[in-house]
Order: sequence, then C-alpha cells, then structure tokens
Amino acid sequence: MTENVARRGFLLGGAVIGAGALVTACTSNEPAAPAAAASSAPAPAPAATGGNEAPGEKVVIGFSAPAADHGWIAAIAKNAETAAKQYSDVEFKPVEPTNDINAQISAVESLIAAKVAALVILPNDGQQLNQIARQASDAGIPVINLDRVFPDKLSYRTWIGGDNYGMGVAAGHYIGKTLKDKGVSNPVILEIQGIATLPLTQDRSKGFEDALKTYGFSVTAKQDAQFTVESGTKVAANLMQAHKKIDAIWNHDDDQGIGVLAAIKEAGRDEFFMVGGAGSANAMRDIKADNGVLKATVTYSPTMASSAIKLARLIAQGKGMSDLTENQVPQSITLASETITKENVDTYLPLGFES
Repeated sequence: MTENVARRGFLLGGAVIGAGALVTACTSNEPAAPAAAASSAPAPAPAATGGNEAPGEKVVIGFSAPAADHGWIAAIAKNAETAAKQYSDVEFKPVEPTNDINAQISAVESLIAAKVAALVILPNDGQQLNQIARQASDAGIPVINLDRVFPDKLSYRTWIGGDNYGMGVAAGHYIGKTLKDKGVSNPVILEIQGIATLPLTQDRSKGFEDALKTYGFSVTAKQDAQFTVESGTKVAANLMQAHKKIDAIWNHDDDQGIGVLAAIKEAGRDEFFMVGGAGSANAMRDIKADNGVLKATVTYSPTMASSAIKLARLIAQGKGMSDLTENQVPQSITLASETITKENVDTYLPLGFES
C-alpha cells in the first residue's frame, strides 16, 4: 500500500494503533477518516461495549527490556511506565534492564516465579529469549511480545511492533515522489542502514528498494552505521567523500542521524535532502525548522510500549479491544509507519523521543 492509501486505526485506551491482521506496510500522511455508520452492523459483543478504561480486576504486569543505551530504547521503558501509571488497577513490575542475554533470562524467570498476571517482553534477541517466553506461556502467564519477535508463536499471546518493511516503503515513496516532482533523472540515492546483518535492517532496505523501483530508481550506495552517533558521523563522511553529487539520503535511524547530520554540516553539503527513521523529537524539530537537509522522517514509534501495557492489562482482565467486535485482543498488531514532514510535524511532536 502506498502513502496515499488511508489506514484505519483502532482505539486502545486513548491511543490509535494499526491492526496488523488488517493493515501492514501502510503509510499515510492523512488522518484516518471516521468509519461510516452502517445499519446492518452487528451489535457489539458484551466485552466491547466500553468500560475498558474503568478500574477492573487488579493485575500485576511484569516488564523486561534491554538497557537504555539508545534513545529509542529509553523511550520504550518510559512509555511503558507512563502507560501503567494511568491505571489504578495495574501494578507495574519492571526488572533491571540489561543487554546481557543470560541476565534478561534470569530477570524474566524472577517475574514468572512472582506469578505476574501478564508479561511484556522486548527481548534482546527473540531467538535466544524464546525458551523463557515459552516457559512463561506454559505457566499460564500471557506474554505480550514487544517488537523483536519470538520465533515460536506458542511463546507469546500477542505480538505488537513496528513495520520495518513499511518504514522502507514510506521512505522510498517520499524520496521517489520528491525526485520525480523535481524532474530528476538517474538520481544518486544513498542509504545509511543501522546494523546490516539484522533482519529488521534487511526488511527496511527491501521496502526502500521496492518503493524506489516504482519510480524507476534504485539505491546508488549503502553502508551500515551500527545505530550509533559515532558511526553515523563516520559513514556519512565516507559516503559524501565518495559521491561528489548526491540527490537524496535515507538514514534508517534518527539516533544515529545526529552523527549523520553533524557530518553533513561539517562538510558544508546541502545539494541533497534527507529522510530519517523512527521519529525522534530531535529530527522532528529539525524538520519543523526547515533550515537544513532533513525534510522528513518515517516512524517506528516507541509508543508501541504504551500500547503493549494496555494490551497486557486487557488480556489479563479477560477483555477485548473496545473498537473491535471480537471479545479477545488480536494475536498480532503491526503499527503503520507514518511519514512526518513539516506539514504534519506538529501532530507527531508529542510522540517523539529524545535522542
């Protein structure tokens, strides 16, 4: 689906999220249109008649995530805690964040032993944490798998995360359309990835490639910057040195984008435009100021952690999502990747994270 296709969101405790079973790789710069009323619509099921925000059964929600050595990860933990505080019937039980696989496994084991009502886990590595998530599920604790997916579907009750392929599609359409509108032929398009070996990076690159093809364009060169500011600076400098003329750059990650933009400023280059990735507040402020090369970013929002906590609460209390007819929370929810430009940046700024 292209950025001109409208998407429909679903209300979950005041936050709009895309339903993965219905909307994937969707991008849109337009607000979702309200659904038209239909006299033939079925009556809502009892669990969907509202009241989800009212206090219910007291539940303890365990939370485990990597250490906050990255602006996006820091925002994940903050959003989860903030969402939990909205509910008087939720006791939030986070464990020490860590980038050590064995330490995260031990931390999750402690939450299982505590018999929490639900577990929200963003694993350092889905494959390596799969067994402990399965152990929780087998113990009757619903696991809400956040972002990095567990390979065994029996290891989690619901997965919620961003659309990496959709990020690439959104960036590709923005760059492709902008260059076409400018009448540019044979453009030099550069891509600065995160970590090239990760499936999420490969999905982003594939979406970007596929979208650019629809305009007859392709990536001239790409290099990974390891999701760090330092590598972003180095990689951007190398790419600019190798290409005396550039038309557009897509940088996968707004955190490493701080380094990319620093290198661009140092080089005094401004003949091209750039699109970022993830939706940091820093990037949004630059886009709003409109006094540099950064003209857009495509979202991979850490607000998914807020929604994960809300989902955990609903599942633990045996409730469904109030805007859906079904009594149960869906098994998979994929958030749409939105394109943020100066025209709509004010709408997204409150959701941005600080790099």
